[in-house]
Amino acid sequence: MAENAPLSRQEVTEKIIKLVHAYVPELENEELTEETVVNRDMGIDSMNFILVICKIEGEFSVKIPQEEWDHYSRLGDLVDAVLKYKK
Repeated sequence: MAENAPLSRQEVTEKIIKLVHAYVPELENEELTEETVVNRDMGIDSMNFILVICKIEGEFSVKIPQEEWDHYSRLGDLVDAVLKYKK
């Protein structure tokens, strides 16, 4: 894949799931999907949520406005944010 080629939704989803598994060890063996509710189902506390958002921003070279963070309830919402701000 070329360096600037756009990532597919599936690629973004897979990378975010890998980041969650890497930075939230208690979820390492959990199956996560786009429908997984980020804080409730994943059991992520607010500090880990911030860490995951920061790691997502670094991985995809995007800046997700902090005032939007509260609007993300599903893992798929994080995928949407990456695709929105990656442009």
